Amino acid sequence: MKKFMDKDFLLSNDTARHLYHDLCEDLPIIDYHCHLSPREIYEDVRYDNITELWLGADHYKWRQMRWAGVEERYITGDAPAKDKFIKWAETLEMAIGNPLYHWSHLELKKYFGYEDILNTDTAEQVWELTRGKLRDPSMSARNLIRASKVQVICTTDDPIDSLEWHRKIRKDAFEVQVLPAWRPDKAMNIDKEGFADYIARLSEVSGVDITDFDSLLTALDKRMDFFAANGCKVSDHGLSGIHYEDHTDAEVNAIIRKRLEGSALTDQEIRKYRAAFMLHQGRAAHKRGFVMQLHYGVQRDLNKRIYRALGPDAGIDAIGDSSSAVEMGRFLNSLEETGELPKTIIYSLNPNDNAAIGSVIGCFQDSSSVSKLQHGAAWWFNDHKEGMTEQLKSLASLGLLGHFIGMLTDSRSFTSYTRHEYFRRIMCDLIGVWVENGEYPADEKRLEAIVKGISYYNAKNYFDFCCNK
Repeated sequence: MKKFMDKDFLLSNDTARHLYHDLCEDLPIIDYHCHLSPREIYEDVRYDNITELWLGADHYKWRQMRWAGVEERYITGDAPAKDKFIKWAETLEMAIGNPLYHWSHLELKKYFGYEDILNTDTAEQVWELTRGKLRDPSMSARNLIRASKVQVICTTDDPIDSLEWHRKIRKDAFEVQVLPAWRPDKAMNIDKEGFADYIARLSEVSGVDITDFDSLLTALDKRMDFFAANGCKVSDHGLSGIHYEDHTDAEVNAIIRKRLEGSALTDQEIRKYRAAFMLHQGRAAHKRGFVMQLHYGVQRDLNKRIYRALGPDAGIDAIGDSSSAVEMGRFLNSLEETGELPKTIIYSLNPNDNAAIGSVIGCFQDSSSVSKLQHGAAWWFNDHKEGMTEQLKSLASLGLLGHFIGMLTDSRSFTSYTRHEYFRRIMCDLIGVWVENGEYPADEKRLEAIVKGISYYNAKNYFDFCCNK
């Protein structure tokens, strides 16, 4: 029997152990998509206790605690911080096979030096240990980033954001690049409550009187140029699906006027608007050299009672099934036809879409970039052992795994960087099994290029980040 989470955790053979320990374990991290707060990075925040660090904004954990029947006051309510942590420890005991079990123990080991098991018997001990450690200056936000060997962080930022904290970080000469990422979802979601109010704020920030689609695009372009001037290299879009609907400029101008006047839109009008909006975003990304990230396949805020109490990102989202490989192809082709298809990463929350993504993006690769279109890392409900393995296997079967840009955190926590370790171990084990099964040669030179590339170098080159290593 193997020891629980020892140094060879998830590494099942000698080749896998060599690939991980000798080739990629100590490589830096490029976190090209996350939800960290630039303000907290600038202010170098410290946490009083592990509840603040772990449970303050982690809807992954909230969701599992509700699954365990924990009262909401111990999750997002007013219960004492220590009691909340003990409830999390109780929940974790039952999380066999869940990535949160592994992530929690990886974080305790890496950042707190704790190598035992977190459960109800040890919760008190872990609470005291972590609280004492968190008093040390080495546990500040910036020092956690440094300890994780992070070189680049791309946050997630709205077009109306002033980017104040990014500019302050840059002036402060923090050695880690903290760059904004363009996330214009609120301008795209024309059917959502508050759309008109948001457009009014965008109009004010951009200095453009937004009365129709053309003026909206002018405002967005101005803000996108501002983001580019502040180091932005990526855009990011949260979509229910990658849809395409034929439309004319006149139709889309009429649709947004109708919405700003307070009238409801038909489903077809919403689809036409979103198609026009995303085509412009693709062209705008291409013009500025941004990498466009498309996250789709989500149903958001299903539990309206919790949504009314807590708002979005409360652990009440789920996998959706509104995707269409046909429409994805039409969308990408519309940009390709005019030579305006940017580097693009496509992620689906629905693992059933893996093969569709791989087959569609293979139609749009060209010599302008190595693997110009990427099948994004296993995301959200898929970033566990099976989900990561299936995404890697699908990409390998349909494309070129050796050019994959690898893992990201997609997290709000400064201790989530162990997800890169988790991913690298899973990736090395998969490749190690293939080698030892005789499915790929034990060619050290090529294996080193593949493993180091997926872990670090492919992302560095794909995004053209200026890193030291």
